Amino acid sequence: MTKRFPYFIALLAITASCSFLDTKIDTFTTPEMAQTRYNTLWAFANAFYAPLQSGFSVLDDNLFAAASDEAIQTATESDATYFNNGTINANMNPVSFLYDNYYEGIRAALFFLDYAKDGEEFLALNRDISGENDIDNQISYEKDVRSLNWYRAEAYVAMAYYYSELIKMYGGVPLVKTLYGDGNDSGSLGRATYDECVDYIVELIDSQLDNLQEDWATHPDNVASRAGRFDKATAMAIKARTLLYAASPRNNPEGDKTKWEKAARAAADLIEFKNYTMPEERNYGGYFMGANPQYDNETIYAVRMEASSAPENANYPITTPGGGSGVTPTENLVSSYEYIGPEDPVDPYKNRDPRLAATIVYNGSHWNGRDIDMTSGGTDDLSIRNTSRTGYYLKKFLTDNLNLTQGETAQHMWVVYRYAEVLLNYAEAMNEAFGPDAVPQDYPMSAREALMQVRNSASLSLPAVTETAVPEFRERVKHERRVELAFEDHRYWDLLRWGDAMEVLNSPVKGVRIGKNSNGIPQYQEREVAVRVFNERNYYMPFTNAEILKSNGKLEQNNGY
Repeated sequence: MTKRFPYFIALLAITASCSFLDTKIDTFTTPEMAQTRYNTLWAFANAFYAPLQSGFSVLDDNLFAAASDEAIQTATESDATYFNNGTINANMNPVSFLYDNYYEGIRAALFFLDYAKDGEEFLALNRDISGENDIDNQISYEKDVRSLNWYRAEAYVAMAYYYSELIKMYGGVPLVKTLYGDGNDSGSLGRATYDECVDYIVELIDSQLDNLQEDWATHPDNVASRAGRFDKATAMAIKARTLLYAASPRNNPEGDKTKWEKAARAAADLIEFKNYTMPEERNYGGYFMGANPQYDNETIYAVRMEASSAPENANYPITTPGGGSGVTPTENLVSSYEYIGPEDPVDPYKNRDPRLAATIVYNGSHWNGRDIDMTSGGTDDLSIRNTSRTGYYLKKFLTDNLNLTQGETAQHMWVVYRYAEVLLNYAEAMNEAFGPDAVPQDYPMSAREALMQVRNSASLSLPAVTETAVPEFRERVKHERRVELAFEDHRYWDLLRWGDAMEVLNSPVKGVRIGKNSNGIPQYQEREVAVRVFNERNYYMPFTNAEILKSNGKLEQNNGY
């Protein structure tokens, strides 16, 4: 269960030839020692990225969706059960490793900033940087200094990102701001308030926006290979999502409208910076395939994974050789996909929002080189052991027809931020701050226009959004987030920040029973698959007892744990 990343061990291995805590400049450095220092500097500039988490393996080595009403884990004994039963506690939280990982990322960023404070001198060692005798050395040095300054800015953004993830889970957390001395260890600090954490995240980002690379792919220093590092758009996306969460009911119980205005402004700034319009009726499913996110303008930030078959092994139907069924979508989610044409009394999946077929494998889908047949006696008969408990399988992210028994692999990228989410963030914040159709001066569009850009990118045939009142339009935004961002690790956290989890996550999880009539035509009957429990205390995660003990009582536990 533990996936804690020991970055200090990794860095010690990298720097075995030099003193780990020695940041002094050696004026008699040999060329070999200088090269070691260069390599160490760049290694530390990479280290704070190591704790980034792929959503493909966060819970039960799979998606976090099984903790929400999006999906259910096929295995009856799984870590998802602790969320489904509301029984996570200070001794058992399957994702508590993230707390350790993210603080290690913060400390890695602080260490790099400390190590790199004399970085320009490091980079000048054994180089003729005047250009008098070797112009190439001068050019190389200037390029390295530019890189160093970008990486310094990225370290601040990395800390902002890790804190944004921590407060999403825990509310207020300790703010570690120094590498050495008092206040350098989350275990020896008390908690800052949630709002103090938000302010610090915004401060970290705002202080560095002008120092970040704007576009790795087009910069004249030929730095396209560094795609995957944080850039200006990523920093703005972190800020926009953080402020959206801060304005939401869980974190803004008094309903302070100025917080919604700040969230709207942050999203607007990113929309204006990106200067991008989503294409109409795009290939939604294809966007998530292979390395496509890396080359798509919709992507703001994605974590690139090594080629593997892990998501397919986990989530292909058990009836496909090598598949494990994994997280199976619920009828709760499937029923959310709208019709774009008349309902078919025989085929409930016909004439639906095309994002349904791109996201979910249902009875009759052509998948893995065959037609899926979950009816009695069919190849995928739901009575077969370890088949789907809901009558559905995951399709989104997965490469079709991968030969798992022969070890075939595919590229996967976990998209952390993309433009569709930014539009939905903007639509939500604008609606709460100004209403569905207002466009205040210096704002790029109305809430409705942002929402419709996302819907039109799915299908121009989707029904028009006609709601004009804030509460009704709010529900349309929530609906759109549910289908557009399905399985991208938004649903659970959205339900928490909206304050909807007590209602939604205490409702039964549903699936379908698939039979046949006398003519052999499939018939579908909705059925209850599982009962879920969500307690008031579960709106925040518990700090582990180990963290509480390590703090000598300074770290206050969340209520109810």
